[in-house]
Amino acid sequence: MHVLGKAGLALTGAVLVLGGLIACSPLSAINAVTPSSSYIKTEGVAYADSDNPRQKLDIYRPAAQADAASAKGLPVVVFFYGGSWNEGSRKDYAFVGEALSSRGIIAVLPDYRVYPEVRYPDFLKDSAQALAWTLRSLHELGGDPQRVFVMGHSAGAYNAAMLALDARWLRQAGASPDALRGWIGLAGPYDFLPIENPDVKPVFFAPDSPPDSQPVRHVQAGAPPALLIASHKDKLVSATRNTSGLATLLRAQQVPVEERYFDNTSHASLVGSLARPLRFLAPTLDTVTEFIATPPPRTKAVP
Repeated sequence: MHVLGKAGLALTGAVLVLGGLIACSPLSAINAVTPSSSYIKTEGVAYADSDNPRQKLDIYRPAAQADAASAKGLPVVVFFYGGSWNEGSRKDYAFVGEALSSRGIIAVLPDYRVYPEVRYPDFLKDSAQALAWTLRSLHELGGDPQRVFVMGHSAGAYNAAMLALDARWLRQAGASPDALRGWIGLAGPYDFLPIENPDVKPVFFAPDSPPDSQPVRHVQAGAPPALLIASHKDKLVSATRNTSGLATLLRAQQVPVEERYFDNTSHASLVGSLARPLRFLAPTLDTVTEFIATPPPRTKAVP
């Protein structure tokens, strides 16, 4: 019997995660209290012709629909995590796979190479290969070719933005942004030159960072519709410069874009709010699910 109200559930979730923080990392704590019954997981699939462990992905299929997908298939989201292009692991984001699969969405979570193994743009090449692999594998996955989205948080939102807006990366991988129904960015850095973060400077060859490394440089008519989510309390990535600034540029090119800003999340807890114990922080999962279910019509590029 459920006897806790919303406040009680919120407190319970916060206590569980806080308790986990004492013994392990925040992401491990979140995953420890995330159920696994909503999905069927396939781990460690290579998306490139390589044995590199950072060029593999995990697939989360909705358990309730694994054997009975509709004739047209299920929506598919390829999610890229953040970490300043210095760190991160797909295994830490099982809660994202669970969140999406619990809403009837196939989630694909790739790793990608990071600094110092690689610098810009090699992690974009990895991301493009992972997305291209997914597009080629839709039939086997049970995915709908008309409902493929790319999504990311922080540095991963940058990766998602570049794949959606700068066609050269997917073209090199044998695909195209035209295959995307939309893209979703959580607290993404889309306009960050000159670079201030010391961890990011060597990734983009600062102070000689290529100007065309910025997503804002690639906004054009006909780009996939976007859902941009950010936190008013984000102290790492300016929501005004990055999220609002990119949205303004997209609208100027008549690209459909939806902006959402939340008051009770930080840069890190925004993605955490996708997890069951932290959904009281913001309706992030509901917002993402609604966008995927009813994305705005995609406009055509100007000839």
